[in-house]
Amino acid sequence: MNTKKIIAVAAMGMTLTGCGIYDKYESKATVPSDVFGSSVKTQGTSMAQMSWREFFTDPNLQELIEQALANNVDLNSARIAVGKAEASLKVAKMAYLPSLYFAPQGTIASFDRSAASKTYNLPLQLQMDIDVFGSITNKKRASKAVLLQAQIQEEAVRANLISVTAQQYYMLQVLDLQLHILTATDSLWNASLETQKALYENGKSYSTAVNQMESSYLNVKTQIIDTRRNILSTENALCSLLGITPQHIKRTAWGGYPLTANITTGVPADLLQYRPDIRMANHAMEEAFYNTQAARSAFFPTITLSGTAGWTNSAGGMVIDPGKLLLSAVGQLTQPIFARGQLKGNLKVKQLTEEDLQKKYVQTVIDAGNQVNEALADCQAAFDKHDYYHRQIAVLQDAYTGTHELMDNGKASYLEVLTAQENLLSAQLNEAMNMFNGAQGVIALYIALGGATK
Repeated sequence: MNTKKIIAVAAMGMTLTGCGIYDKYESKATVPSDVFGSSVKTQGTSMAQMSWREFFTDPNLQELIEQALANNVDLNSARIAVGKAEASLKVAKMAYLPSLYFAPQGTIASFDRSAASKTYNLPLQLQMDIDVFGSITNKKRASKAVLLQAQIQEEAVRANLISVTAQQYYMLQVLDLQLHILTATDSLWNASLETQKALYENGKSYSTAVNQMESSYLNVKTQIIDTRRNILSTENALCSLLGITPQHIKRTAWGGYPLTANITTGVPADLLQYRPDIRMANHAMEEAFYNTQAARSAFFPTITLSGTAGWTNSAGGMVIDPGKLLLSAVGQLTQPIFARGQLKGNLKVKQLTEEDLQKKYVQTVIDAGNQVNEALADCQAAFDKHDYYHRQIAVLQDAYTGTHELMDNGKASYLEVLTAQENLLSAQLNEAMNMFNGAQGVIALYIALGGATK
């Protein structure tokens, strides 16, 4: 008899090992080795390891980010999702424990007008599922993977919120810079217009020149109005992000706390360690793996133990007083034989889901590499154009000053002055926007590498 028991236990162990229902998750997805592209050099360190307070050193911006993290509705929803996942995991862990119910019952009965008999039961009912074939374990592990996804999703929302807040802040700085340029241009062009009017009054110019100069001057006026409107619109958008009513956003001037000092060449070789979307995709595969294991466990028997302990005055057909102690215990094994194809269908669905998520994981890694590559390219392009814009403005400034002096002496036409001043203004505004593009590229690279999650 003992030999038969040993053989039975060994056979069961071999069965469980073969089906792998207790196996732990290991990623089977294979990602490309050159995920960043062949033109990008990799390095061991990452600016993603920097906290957002280290990366964004402007105290006004830091205050805005803290306010956004405290008030933003989307981030609060992500926190609530984490709380829900934690509660679900707690329930999954408690499934190992027995359930206990108190179910008192009383009956009054009378037959053919006889004296009524009063019976009562005061039982405690206990029920417990024995996790022999891994059903509870796999469901618990899947719930843990769901919790990890929720926590990482909160990190992703947090990083995106920090990124958008910073971009809006730098946009305000650039708009302030453009407004300053336009205001200074307004004064210069007004002087040019007055000069042209004086020449016209002295018979040294035509009304056409005055009209052209005035039209150009009025265009600057409209750009000033548009820029002020854009500043107000950006402030309102930022206030909405912060969860506050429309108001002025306190900010420093452009260039007070530059981001460029935080840029290093190359990208980190350990990108997968920081990016929220990649970590979420990995835990999604983990959840699918354990769901598949749980679907396999459904083919095996379920073992349930139940019992009752309490007091009753009903002993079979007799009513006795006082009541006596009642004890009972039941063990039940349920083995699926035919479930109308539901078990096989469910397993197939879980396996296909697992396969689908593996492919999506690889695509997520590829997309991440593309984002890093694009962000690096944007940063490099903005940096490369900076010196050219700076030199172009210096050249156009000299051209504007020279043509204006020539016009005052009657040696240049108003068209030359008009062209010179419009080219200068365009270059100045373009340089300001290129500065913003550079900052935006740096922020995008920081986020693409998995920064701002802590």
